[in-house]
Amino acid sequence: MSKVLAMFRGKEPRRRSSRRGVLLLPSMFTVANMFCGWACIVYSMRGDFVTAAPFIGIATVLDLLDGRVARATGSTSDFGVEFDSLADIISFGVAPATLVFAWGLEPLGQLGWAVAFLWLTAAAVRLARFNVQTKVSDKRYFVGMPSPAAAGVPAATVFAMPGGFGEPFTIVGALAVMLFPAILMVSRIRFKSLDLLIPGRQRSYMTPLVIAGLIAAIAAEPQVVLVVLAYSYLMTGLVGYVVSRGRTAPVQSEIEETANAKSTVS
Repeated sequence: MSKVLAMFRGKEPRRRSSRRGVLLLPSMFTVANMFCGWACIVYSMRGDFVTAAPFIGIATVLDLLDGRVARATGSTSDFGVEFDSLADIISFGVAPATLVFAWGLEPLGQLGWAVAFLWLTAAAVRLARFNVQTKVSDKRYFVGMPSPAAAGVPAATVFAMPGGFGEPFTIVGALAVMLFPAILMVSRIRFKSLDLLIPGRQRSYMTPLVIAGLIAAIAAEPQVVLVVLAYSYLMTGLVGYVVSRGRTAPVQSEIEETANAKSTVS
């Protein structure tokens, strides 16, 4: 009997150790995300934009995975949420701002770094708003463009054209990829969650096929595919906003006409 008890006592620490490893797994993804942001900053300062830009894409993938891993392993926590936000402000705030500043904004001097700082501020506001609205917002949509998707726009642009467009078009392009996504991040425009892009009934078997197709396409034509992905998601929010405004306008006019008619009768 004593031998049996000793065997169980010996297994208990192993179970605790494996459980700790599972709890640490999401944080490991977050640390890797943060490392990618830092690597992008370092290579941007060296002027190696071809190496720097893909790190933002890798950070985006890691950011998508850490939350899913945490939920799958039952290791979600307030610490994990805050740690993830701090990593995101580096990877999707500081890193894209540094990348685009070194790529096309530096000739503008103080105006250039002011525009880059505007991006950083917008990313911080977007992340803070996301943390506040997590428990009350509609999970199907994001209010404002998510910071990883927004960061993908300048990253994909720089990766596709590391040498720029030629003066003065590089400066204009740098201003556009900084200012426009920054505005969308703090806007009230709704962007669909990635889960909604694949219908629910088909998600279980379509998701692996979509991922495999994306990997193959990126391997074949990385610059083209990444630009298409980044700008397509941006356009989904804008198109959805225009369509929703078009639908609500007739309803609003009918309400106003009904109210006017009632006031006339009374």
